[in-house]
Amino acid sequence: MTDKTGYRPLYQQVRDLFQSRIADGTWLPGGKLPSEQALARELDVSHGTVRKALDELALQKLVERRQGTGTFVRAVTPERSVFQFFYFARPGGDRLMPEVVETRSSEGAANALDRRQLRLADGAQVVRVDRLRGFDGATTLIERMVLPLERFRGLAGRKLPNALYAMYHSDYRVLVSVVTEELRAVAAETDDAALLGVSPATPLLAIDRIAYDLDGIAVEWRQTLCLTRDVVYSVTQR
Repeated sequence: MTDKTGYRPLYQQVRDLFQSRIADGTWLPGGKLPSEQALARELDVSHGTVRKALDELALQKLVERRQGTGTFVRAVTPERSVFQFFYFARPGGDRLMPEVVETRSSEGAANALDRRQLRLADGAQVVRVDRLRGFDGATTLIERMVLPLERFRGLAGRKLPNALYAMYHSDYRVLVSVVTEELRAVAAETDDAALLGVSPATPLLAIDRIAYDLDGIAVEWRQTLCLTRDVVYSVTQR
């Protein structure tokens, strides 16, 4: 193997190749990878190089090693996708699993802000998903998402699951690996206040998120408004 873009350690080149096989569906979620010895022979690299590449993928939580069984592509289960990227909890308590209250989706032209956030070309089309979610029957979250139509054809009008990222992976071969978020406090506007059942100008937490796939390409822009009367945004750092 050679790196045409400049020198990088060989194990990183092998890692990127394996990552591409996961991203494009060559290696399916839950599937067992060939043995390290077989991969080393295929790529004409050392066993140690393959192992180091797989160690990196394990740290990224893209594969999992099972003692005495082998290495498997980690399946993006609904539970995993929710708790990996969803940070709401009761104060001092565990993470919460939100409930979907209402969902609407449609297709349309990307506006200037959509194009900037998702780095889309002029004339690009997008899927818009608006939904309400909450806890214990109360609406707590307003989510507005924009997705590139080129990556998510047929999504609009579907019955969408609670855990969208698991569906992105299983149905569209889009694996969300990184999200960036910006948080700020805002006052509820009249329409949003009505959806949440609160008075206009009630304080809300606004979360602006961009989700990226394994290749670093933006695949979702999500704006969330949260009523934090009974929940908190809880992050654990290691």
